[in-house]
Amino acid sequence: MDLLEYQARALFGEAGLPVLPGIVARTPDEAVAARAHLGAEVVVVKAQVRTGGRGKAGGVKLARGYDELAEIARGILGMDIKGHTVEEVMVCPAAEIAEEYYFSILLDRAAGCYLAMCSKEGGMDIETLAVERPEALVRLPLDAHTGIDENVGREIAARAGFPEEDHAALAEVCQALWRVFRDNDATLVEVNPLVKLADGSLSALDGKVTLDGNADFRHDWSAYHASSGETELEKQARALDLNYVHLSGSVGIIGNGAGLVMSTLDVVERAGRDLPGSPKPANFLDIGGGASSQVMANGLRIIMSDPQVRSVFVNVFGGITACNDVATGIVHALELLGDEARLPIVVRLDGNSVEVGKAILEEADHPLIRIEDTMDQAAATAARLASGL
Repeated sequence: MDLLEYQARALFGEAGLPVLPGIVARTPDEAVAARAHLGAEVVVVKAQVRTGGRGKAGGVKLARGYDELAEIARGILGMDIKGHTVEEVMVCPAAEIAEEYYFSILLDRAAGCYLAMCSKEGGMDIETLAVERPEALVRLPLDAHTGIDENVGREIAARAGFPEEDHAALAEVCQALWRVFRDNDATLVEVNPLVKLADGSLSALDGKVTLDGNADFRHDWSAYHASSGETELEKQARALDLNYVHLSGSVGIIGNGAGLVMSTLDVVERAGRDLPGSPKPANFLDIGGGASSQVMANGLRIIMSDPQVRSVFVNVFGGITACNDVATGIVHALELLGDEARLPIVVRLDGNSVEVGKAILEEADHPLIRIEDTMDQAAATAARLASGL
């Protein structure tokens, strides 16, 4: 779960990392009131959305007077930034920046460890820096038990090439960000830029935090969920414990296992390229090992509630959950749904008890079910159906 910037900055402040004050506004009048409360002559108005590239999109601007501030806030509120509608802005004092740095801690899944990254060159796309000048970005694997203590913090500062007189202050910043990462079960904590102000102090001017949704039961994240930017279908799916992400296409997807579902999205995308309307995946839905009748019914109900969906592709590889159980789940799910089941369902089964599973579906002879032998064939059929062919 990605946090908005003001939520990330609040966590930074709680952990002892210096941040400038900021006030969230949902209207131009609230933005003007925020400036008055802050008492700042020049303020920065920042769109609050869960995506990068806000500055390039015009979602971060300086304002020097009340009229200018109201005009800027009016222009940013309601703006679309990479598919995210700006519903809130944060108003904060402008800072006198002497230098900009980059720092992050993340879960490196490929290496199976936590990783700290730091650079003296912040404020730019770190992906570009990593490609064009990889030597300017320090990468330090972290011990999960130690994390970042003072010694590790000083090592990061030294490796990044900071002058020795700055090592102590930077080590404190690194330790504070580690506390945010550890105490909040985060998979990413990023500050870009971390700045040295004109008076020599350090401050986090921007923040990005991604929380591990699997740790939800250990925290009270209700406020984050309330402002998560989820679609109504995503909220309904979460209430049903479904691992669902809404997308923009017309082919509903159900699979078991995140890897298989991701592959299914790719295959459907490819199958629809040359068809009328270029049908694409409408969602990500991983039912894991739980292909019971109720789970399948919940998944189909969510997908078929999406008005943009024209067909459904159920792609299952039988392992621990055998294909006959999946097939029984699909048949019973359609019985539970009754008239709510309104779209063609293309089913591809493979793996454990696949022939028994297919036999169950064939015997049911449901008018909505179409069985295909391979993933490519099923994707092509689902895409054609979504195109009206």
